[in-house]
Amino acid sequence: MSLGMLGNKIGMTQIFDTGGNVIPITVLRVGPCVVTQIKTVATDGYNAIQLGYYSVSTKQLPQPQKGHLKKCGYESLKYLQEYKTNNVNDFTLGQVIDIDTFKDVNFITVSGNSIGKGFAGHQKRHNFSRGPMTHGSKNHRAPGSIGAGTTPGRVLPGKKMAGRLGGKKVTVSNLQIVKSDLKQNLLIVKGSVPGKPGNLLNIYFLKNI
Repeated sequence: MSLGMLGNKIGMTQIFDTGGNVIPITVLRVGPCVVTQIKTVATDGYNAIQLGYYSVSTKQLPQPQKGHLKKCGYESLKYLQEYKTNNVNDFTLGQVIDIDTFKDVNFITVSGNSIGKGFAGHQKRHNFSRGPMTHGSKNHRAPGSIGAGTTPGRVLPGKKMAGRLGGKKVTVSNLQIVKSDLKQNLLIVKGSVPGKPGNLLNIYFLKNI
């Protein structure tokens, strides 16, 4: 199973390799995370661990979550995420996990919410072509026909139309780790990841745990 951690997107920049080629990179802050719960087949029907991330004031957390976190000794973790694993015996409640645990991993998969762009039309949302821009045309950016006539007499589900753009979960697979900084819990990966700087990310390390 692929174990993961929570983190944040710092931003994008670029570096140069030994041949002088430009490599676009994204800087991620990953963890450290705390094991807040251990689930087993006997108690929950499956094996998994729950990790907590990002400490905040306890005033910002609901009372049930503070009671849940008290068992692991950390009562101020804002985000919780569960990861399935076969070797739950390798983890203990309250254990701190950082990127040093995955120092031998070369590729990761990142999931996060994309940038929300609000209500968008056909051209921006679905890359439709526009109508003629000449004088007299009344179809510059209009949607045009959206369905059949008598049969079936309705708009079929899934029709590409104007609507909300972005703000959805996006997963980018097999991002190569270019460099890591264990002291500051930073990962530098090749390519882009979803969202704006500061976006919460779910980072899966492609390693059998």
